Amino acid sequence: MSLNLEQKKAIIAEVGAQIADAQAIILAEYRGLEVSKFTQLRAKTRESGIYFRVVKNSFVRRAVKNTPYSTLADQMVGPLVYGIGRDPVTTAKVLHEFAKNNDKFVIKAGAITGTVLSNKEVAALASLPSREELLSRLMGTLQAPIAKFVRTLNEVPTSFVRGLAAIRDHK
Repeated sequence: MSLNLEQKKAIIAEVGAQIADAQAIILAEYRGLEVSKFTQLRAKTRESGIYFRVVKNSFVRRAVKNTPYSTLADQMVGPLVYGIGRDPVTTAKVLHEFAKNNDKFVIKAGAITGTVLSNKEVAALASLPSREELLSRLMGTLQAPIAKFVRTLNEVPTSFVRGLAAIRDHK
C-alpha cells in the first residue's frame, strides 16, 4: 500500500522532529533478522528512550537536509533502521549490544551532531560509561575533598573526647 502525499509529509515531519532533539543517529542493516528479535530490540529501544524506526531512506534524507546530520545522507543506502536518541552513549550501547548478539543486525554508520562515525567508532562510543555514571563519578570527585575536610574537622573534638575518656579511665 503506497502512502499519499500527506502521509509522506507527516512521516518526514515526525522524523525531522526527532532529529531536531537528537544528539546521535545510528544506521543499521537488518536484512534477514527474525521478527521476534526485532520486536525485542524495539522494546529495549523504547525503554531507553530511543526513537527506533524503519523509514524510507529518501524520507530521512529530506528530514536531515539542512541539519548537522546532513553529512550522513551518503550512508543511507539499502534496507536500514534508524536509531535516533538524545543520549549518544545510550543509543550506541543499546544498538551495539544487540548487534553483538545478532550477526544479521549490522551497524553501518552513525553521527553525533555533524560528525559521521564508522561502525568501529560507534562500538567505541558504546564502550563509554553512561551519562549517569559519569555524573556520579564527577560528583564523587567533587565531594571527596569536602568530605575529607569535614572528617578532619571532626577529628579534633573526637580526639579531645578520647583524651578525656582516657584520663577518666586512668583515675
